Amino acid sequence: MNDKKKILIVEDSVPEGIMLCDILQDEGFDPILVQDADAGMNAVLEGGFQLVLLDIMLPGKDGFQLAKQIKAFDENLPIIFLTSKNMKSDEVQGFSLGADDYLTKPYDRDLLIWRMRAVLKRRSSVPPTQEVFQLGKYVFDYKNQLLTLGTNKKRLTKREADILQMLCVHKGEIVKRDDILLSIWGSNDYFNGRSLDVFITKLRKYLKDDPNVILVNVHGVGFELRLPNQ
Repeated sequence: MNDKKKILIVEDSVPEGIMLCDILQDEGFDPILVQDADAGMNAVLEGGFQLVLLDIMLPGKDGFQLAKQIKAFDENLPIIFLTSKNMKSDEVQGFSLGADDYLTKPYDRDLLIWRMRAVLKRRSSVPPTQEVFQLGKYVFDYKNQLLTLGTNKKRLTKREADILQMLCVHKGEIVKRDDILLSIWGSNDYFNGRSLDVFITKLRKYLKDDPNVILVNVHGVGFELRLPNQ
């Protein structure tokens, strides 16, 4: 059984990314390297990571935008910024987005590893992102994209499953439209917003056979999954 900590590295410089992968492998980690924010968010949605090492200066969406998306999807996934941006305002912004640490380049290898282990230790008591949910009479298996009611099984699309998991993780709370759009689509524009409304309508249809599973539209704000009997 592989018990290595899986680390996501989002770094657009290939030489720096490869060097960092080598360092982490030497220290017993399992690093995965991607080079832009969209690839980073797709990797997070696939799941399984214990920590994200995130550069700020990325092509397209920057690291700050990606951090916001990641935290909207899974607020318990720790992030360490590794960046050349050494302005105090950048560091403050990083921490305000929920970063666990912030190191400026060039960083000391031993210091990086020490801080990674410290963050992982602090987070070790946080339960991992849940993948199987009891929703009234339904069972939702996020990993396998299955919604089951008795002997009836409904295979969800990846996007349907991502939306439903986000609502399940935050059940009983309002999940903002913008947070769903940024974490799953990567953009909160008009057309993605209309797509989200279509997916919500589909999820309501899939869940209609149990009146105790209620998906509420909080007008102008977002959505709330209510399970009054749970």
